[in-house]
Order: sequence, then C-alpha cells, then structure tokens
Amino acid sequence: MSAFLFKISKRSSVPLRMVLVLFVTIFGVFVFTVCIKQITIENKSNNIALTTEKERSHCNLHASAQEELPQIHFPQPKTYSRGECSCNPVRFFVLFSMQRSGSGWFETLLNSHPNISSHGEIFSVKERRINISSIIKTLDSVYNLDWFSSASKNECVAAVGFKWMLNQGVFDNHKEILDYFNLKGVSVTFLFRRNLLRRLISVLANDYDRHAKQLNGIHKSHVHTKQEAEVLAQFKPVINTTALIANLRSVERTMTDCLLLFRSTHHKILYYEDIVKNHKELVQIQEFLGVPVRKLLSRQVKIHLRPPSEQIMNWKDVYIMLNGTQ
Repeated sequence: MSAFLFKISKRSSVPLRMVLVLFVTIFGVFVFTVCIKQITIENKSNNIALTTEKERSHCNLHASAQEELPQIHFPQPKTYSRGECSCNPVRFFVLFSMQRSGSGWFETLLNSHPNISSHGEIFSVKERRINISSIIKTLDSVYNLDWFSSASKNECVAAVGFKWMLNQGVFDNHKEILDYFNLKGVSVTFLFRRNLLRRLISVLANDYDRHAKQLNGIHKSHVHTKQEAEVLAQFKPVINTTALIANLRSVERTMTDCLLLFRSTHHKILYYEDIVKNHKELVQIQEFLGVPVRKLLSRQVKIHLRPPSEQIMNWKDVYIMLNGTQ
C-alpha cells in the first residue's frame, strides 16, 4: 500500500517539476530581456552624451558660452546649410506685447542689428495657432532658421525670434507654450506701456484710420514721415468714460497674467516709455540676447506727440472720471 502511494506521489511531482522549470525559464528570459534593454538605453544615452560633447568641443565654446548652454543653440536648417557659421551659437527669443504698445517700432530697432532676425506677428494668421500642434510646428520652423521673411538675415544670425501679441492664442495654450520655451531655452521679452490711456488713444486712432484711410486712401499703422504723422494725429477720439476704468483695468490684468504665467522663463521686462527716455535700455536688450552691442535705428516716426488733453475730444469728461484714481 505504501509503495503504491509512493508511486502516485512520484508521478504527481513530475508536473510540478515541469511547471517549476517552465517558471524559472520564463523568469530568466524576462530578466535577461530587461538587462539587455537597460544596457541598450545606457549605451544610447552614452552615445548621445558623447555626440553632444563632441559637437561642443568641435565648436570650441568659450567658458562664458558653456555657462549659457540652456540659451544657446546650433540649428541645422532643412532648407539650406549654415556652412562656416554652423558653430555660431544662436539664441531664441520671443517678444510678448499688445497692440499699440511700441512693439512695431521696437522690432524695427532689433532688425536694424545685423545679427538679429525678428519675424513680426507670425501668429496673426489664425491657421498657425488653431491648436498646439500648429503652434509647435510654427515655432520649430522659426527656431530652426527655416522661416523666411523680410527680417531674415544670413546664415550667421545670432538671435532669432518674433513678436507675439497676447490676443493671438498665448493664453489658450500657455502651459504647453511655457513648457516649450523652457525646454528650448527661449528668452522672453515683455514689452508693455506704462501709460495705458495713451495706448488707448493710439488704439482708437488706429481703428478709425483702418476705415477712414486718411493717407491717400491707404491705412497705415506706422508712418515714416512727420507729415504723415501729423495727418493721423489730427483725429481726436471720443472715449466712452463709462467703460474707461474697466477697460484700463482689463489691460492691466492681461499684462499681469502674462508676467505671472511666464515668470519661470529666462525673461526681461521692458516698458515703451523707458526705452524712449533712456536708450541704455537698447544696450541691455542686446546684452540680454547675447549679440554685439550696436547702435539701433528705426525709420518710424511717433504719431501722437501732444498731451492727452489735446488728443481726446471729451477730455474734461475723461479727466473727471480718472481724477483721483490710480
């Protein structure tokens, strides 16, 4: 009887042994596969690191450039070769602003520099900002030096960027845009106006000329002669005093929100009035963009030179409404 039980027990242990062998085999294959993948990943990482180090040593970056590595890049355009300038570092930038805040004038100053390309309001075209994918595609084209406009410089450009108005999809996709800027090391410049009432005068006057076309039937947002400026400055808007304070506060809130959302970037804050009064601001922005300091010039002529009391039709009502407020 005991011999019979022993045979049964011996037979029943065979499947158990087979299951155990199968389990050990599968586990061994799993461990082996994981190890191989880990080794492959490490090798790839080492190869990337070696390649990057090789490129940097090939370009002979000086010590100061090494410290600025997050902000300097070596784009490889798809549409042409940078040739002997392939090792010239390029900095990426964006200019955040609002309409009638001096951004057009400021951008002409930047583009007067031989090593700066600022491509204007590229996101004024809605199709380029219809979703985050189209935005990223556009940004990649600009920063890879594959975007062509009248502001395009030669292959030795040292700073490339564009002007982005806050009402052109910035807030709709701010998280993804912020991640992109931080990942790519994009330097952000904020350009706003301190005097929001003067900005409002400019906005209303520009809207009026859009329909009136006072200069020989042509609408011009910016002018290059004093005569043209004087023609456009003749228009005096009537400001809706009931909505005035709410309007100014809304603009302030938009500016503040932008500053808060993109405060983690490498950034600089500029005000139009400060640049007009102190041209050292132009030296500082060139240093911020890492380009040689040059004298920057613009052909644009300021339109509204007179005080607001002479530029607003219902100035007394506006004065009463704003008197005593911030």
